[in-house]
Amino acid sequence: MGKGKKAVVLISAIIIIVYIIWAIYLLIVHPVDVYIINQGTISQEDEAVGYIIRDEQVQKNENNTNGIYAMVSEGQRVAINEPIFRYYSNSEKEITSQINELNYKIQNLLEQDNNNSSTNNNNRSADIKSIENQIEAKIENINTLTNYQEINEYKKNIDTLISKKIKFIGDITENKEIKKLVKERNELENKLKNGSEYQKAPMSGIVSYRVDGLEESLSPDNFSVINEQYLESLDLKTNQIISASNECGKVIDNFKCYIAVTMNSTEAMEAKLNDKVKIRIANNEEENAKIVQINEESGKRTIIFQINKMTDVLINHRKISVDVIWWDVTGLKVPNQALTQENGLYYITRNRAGVQTKILVKIKKQAEKYSIIESYKNEELQELGYSIQDIRNYKKISNYDEVMLNN
Repeated sequence: MGKGKKAVVLISAIIIIVYIIWAIYLLIVHPVDVYIINQGTISQEDEAVGYIIRDEQVQKNENNTNGIYAMVSEGQRVAINEPIFRYYSNSEKEITSQINELNYKIQNLLEQDNNNSSTNNNNRSADIKSIENQIEAKIENINTLTNYQEINEYKKNIDTLISKKIKFIGDITENKEIKKLVKERNELENKLKNGSEYQKAPMSGIVSYRVDGLEESLSPDNFSVINEQYLESLDLKTNQIISASNECGKVIDNFKCYIAVTMNSTEAMEAKLNDKVKIRIANNEEENAKIVQINEESGKRTIIFQINKMTDVLINHRKISVDVIWWDVTGLKVPNQALTQENGLYYITRNRAGVQTKILVKIKKQAEKYSIIESYKNEELQELGYSIQDIRNYKKISNYDEVMLNN
């Protein structure tokens, strides 16, 4: 390589190095912030505490303190007049003890009995084996439970499976002694059921045994008197689970419930009846809601929202943390720093391969830090006074465009 060529290469290398150093210097002294446009969502929310109001009816006999046997499990739907639980009879313990003793005798005789060898009986005994497997699984799982209602439900299921198993045994066995014991057991079961007081569902809905005594106070019938003072006087703890009762149960309207929230934000003070919002409850569940009552007092509003869905959280609690989402909009999301306002119109500066272009955009919705933007339609540009040529040359924004941020 000649000296001239070497000099050219050296000079070129020096120029490139100087340019790189100068670019780095400019970025340090005058940093350029950019943002990549993406699809996103912005919203206006209020954090609050909500009181759960339900249309619910308690079934209870004040004179019966023997405890209850749940015939319908927690959270299960029932029809009107369907039995939901029964009170233990005065002879419950004695009869139950006799039934358990018979169960033990029947089991021992069954193990000794050799009369199930026929083809028909072998087929029927497969059903018994299936039930026994279910009982073993229930017994194994019950040891891991701590919730009273769940334990009670498992015991009820085990009792039902045992009764079903013995019924099969009574049908297929040829052992007269077993048949006699099964008959005695059936008589005791009937005596137990006939001697108990049953409570039926006063309406259709969801059964719950979580009774806190506020079923009448926090009722849709009291909407007009529910305000901040009224709610605070209840002295409830946020997110506390209502304990299960062993004395009564209730049926809840499963089509809707209500949440009362006291706020004084701009959105709350401007809200109107029948406005639709979203309520975020536990586990980030978002439910559609509608404003059905607004009570004002001392510069604040207690707003009651209706939710057309019943969840475990809404059944198990009376006071919970909630987020009221007044609105949310999805689209092309940009920081407000990317927007420049001129004569009532908004612009962004798009950077594409180093070429910066000023583009007119329409703000769909704006929050404190971000906005959802979109391009104008041709007819909208015409209304703004754009010429046909200007409309043809109009640049539109799109996903993944790079925009400059204003410092």
